[in-house]
Amino acid sequence: MTDLTMWLEATGALAGAGGLGYAKVRAPRVYWSLVGMPVTWGRFTLSYRSTMDVCGLTVHPSGLRAFMTRSVARREVQPVPPKIRRIRGTSTGLRVTLRLPAGLEPADVIASSERLRHAWGVHSVTVVETKPGFVELRMTGYDVLRRVRMPRKAVPHGMAVPVAVREDGTAFERDYRKAPMALTLGANHSGKSMYQRNLIKGLAQLPVALVGVDCKRGVEQSAFAPRLSALVTTPDDAASLLGVLVAEMEDRFDLLSRHGVSDLWELPEELRPVPVVVLVDEVAELFLISSKKDEERRERIVTALIRLAQMARAIGIYLEICGQRFGSDLGKGATMLRAQLTGRVVHRVNDKQTAEMGLADVAPDAVPAASLIPMNRPGTAVAADSSGGWSKIRTPNTGRDEVVAVCREFAHLVPDLPFLEPFRPYVPAPTPAAGPSLVKPRPVTE
Repeated sequence: MTDLTMWLEATGALAGAGGLGYAKVRAPRVYWSLVGMPVTWGRFTLSYRSTMDVCGLTVHPSGLRAFMTRSVARREVQPVPPKIRRIRGTSTGLRVTLRLPAGLEPADVIASSERLRHAWGVHSVTVVETKPGFVELRMTGYDVLRRVRMPRKAVPHGMAVPVAVREDGTAFERDYRKAPMALTLGANHSGKSMYQRNLIKGLAQLPVALVGVDCKRGVEQSAFAPRLSALVTTPDDAASLLGVLVAEMEDRFDLLSRHGVSDLWELPEELRPVPVVVLVDEVAELFLISSKKDEERRERIVTALIRLAQMARAIGIYLEICGQRFGSDLGKGATMLRAQLTGRVVHRVNDKQTAEMGLADVAPDAVPAASLIPMNRPGTAVAADSSGGWSKIRTPNTGRDEVVAVCREFAHLVPDLPFLEPFRPYVPAPTPAAGPSLVKPRPVTE
């Protein structure tokens, strides 16, 4: 009987260890909640002061505090680390709010984030300034980007669309109020199209007009035609459409002037024009020319894009430009246009120069991270903006059929905009026998 009991205990222990090992690989959230978080919390609590001291994140106390420590408490005066205000566990890691003492700044903590990661045995440590004098350490217990899972609370709202997950487990939002113009770069099979699908899926649920510019004969965007207000598939039609958007921009500026405001969102809701998001797929097709007779068309396209990028934010027209490369090698106007694109998302690229095109002028520290994205991680990218901050993100794998279904579901949100009517794609009604029909855009005439 004793032998049987010992055998059962040993088998139970092995089964438990095997179950935890399986959970660590297949269900990392479960493993983190049961094992990882308690262990990391204890390690952080026990080693916090010594770790901060070793990392150089302590300062000498003020004169009054040092005097009180020596004279009243009769203790040796020691350097003071940031004070812990709050510790909170999540399904992906720990969130620790710190009050910085005089003499420390957020940049000091950011510079030591890699050392803190190794000291506490977590996958990553991200430092975010929450308000003056306070920072939040976002510790991630495991590789959140290995299997992307969007947070439940990540839903489209206002002019913000959650499109990816950051490496700290939070949702990355494409907010058009904060970054009205954006550039997305990436090589073939890097996840660039997947990023656009998630973006269209979120935008389709908002009261906005979506304008597609897909000069690859519409192979990427034509399936989303039920939710598009306009779609062009050739450079000639793109030139006509962009000219119409510039004219609409000028009309909207006249509207702002008549009401004495400087921004679309300052108008009363009943007078506010519908925001327009222009989705440009493979921008190089708009810049490249094959003969001398195409130069005039290219000049019109580039001029219109630059004017929209410079001024259209105030009247609610936003650019979302996508391509494999976007630099001076595309010709005149490319660098000027890129300078107006505040938001940057760079997927895996084929050379360091392409990463520099997208990130060097806004977040130079992010260039090495973008250059080292592996091929077996499609959808992984580096997101940055003009503030200099950047983060690694990954887009969830969203099927084309799923996005098409959302576009059909919210087709009733397509606004009535007469100036875009000539470019409205033709959407035949689906038949029960053949299923949804292929979308073929209506030919556009100037």
